[in-house]
Amino acid sequence: MAIRIEPSPAIGRGRVKELLEGSRAVAEIIKLCKPGVISAYPITPQTHIVEELAQIVADGSLSAQFVNVESEHSAASLVLGAVATGVRVYTATSSQGLFYMAEVLYNIAGMRLPVIMTDAARAISAPINIWNDHQDALSLRDSGWIQFHAEDIQEAMDLHLIAYRLGEDKSVMLPVMVCMDGFILTHGLETVDMPTQEQVDKFLPPYKAPYKLDVENPLTLGPLVDPEYYMEARYALNQTHKEVLTLIPKLTAEFAQVFGRTYNGLVEGYQLKDAEKVIVAMGSVCGTIKEVVDELRAKGKKVGLLKVTALRPFPANQIYEALKNAPKVAVIDRALSLGSYAPLYAEIKAAFFGKARKPKGINSFVVGLGGRDITKDSIKEIFRLMNGKEKQAEFIDLKPELLKESYE
Repeated sequence: MAIRIEPSPAIGRGRVKELLEGSRAVAEIIKLCKPGVISAYPITPQTHIVEELAQIVADGSLSAQFVNVESEHSAASLVLGAVATGVRVYTATSSQGLFYMAEVLYNIAGMRLPVIMTDAARAISAPINIWNDHQDALSLRDSGWIQFHAEDIQEAMDLHLIAYRLGEDKSVMLPVMVCMDGFILTHGLETVDMPTQEQVDKFLPPYKAPYKLDVENPLTLGPLVDPEYYMEARYALNQTHKEVLTLIPKLTAEFAQVFGRTYNGLVEGYQLKDAEKVIVAMGSVCGTIKEVVDELRAKGKKVGLLKVTALRPFPANQIYEALKNAPKVAVIDRALSLGSYAPLYAEIKAAFFGKARKPKGINSFVVGLGGRDITKDSIKEIFRLMNGKEKQAEFIDLKPELLKESYE
């Protein structure tokens, strides 16, 4: 679905506002990025993105090869091969499909190949569930991919532009996963600022691979190495992730100059300056939290939000600086590390290891698994519970009447 709204003078520079489904918006922005090869296997709720791109290619609106494959593993393998020959590529997946790609995803990162992928974040089976949480993406956080999480459809679009610039930078050469909440963002409608091709071309030049497979200049990618070399290769990959932390803000500043929208790209604070209680979260729930913060601020409550956009590389120093003066902090996870601490919470806690200044309490709350609604009342309950003893992976909005049945 798309409704075109003529630009006003305030928009300027030829841009238009369009009411778009999230999947359609991503497909349109990928078209403007001009990948030469696209390959994906349909899986709910990612399917609309690649359906739209297949139609765009078939219509001749994008000069690219859309390659149909028999599985997500094949799609990942195909874009690996294409980008290794110096072609800009794109793929998308979700949930079990992301897991089916996992073997190839580690190879893509280890071979330093800038594949850009959308993950329509969705719960993992079993039981089978097609709705949104973050278990798929967080389970692949150690694969070597840079990983962004979008709050809304506009940010999801913009993060894909930033992802191509970042991943293809000669000092980086890493794959980037842009995560957008399944159904909430992929199937939601939002009025977005659609850039022109001229703007995108100004920000994102054609891809010129610093190395590629070429019969005229033979090269080996992903060779077998023995213990003498493996550690150094992984160390170099990790060091690049650290360097990316300084590059992302520079690219987002350049993005703002071209498109007029400002992102930090790592973390974003909302009403943090004097906040006594702060929630840390990722993804679309941040919009709900902002509404609650505004409501509670109107009642004199000093509350705030820290949105984490980049999960990898993990912006530990930026998170520390944002939260070091907050008396009480709650971390919301829409995923589990079964048998251990909730994943985002564990990383936030680690950011304060060995620091003299830290919050008096960092609480862990698990919400929204399998698409369970996260309401404003849920967020208000989390703010209320940020008192006294620290909470460890406390589940919000459980249905006690179903627990006995689940155990049995």
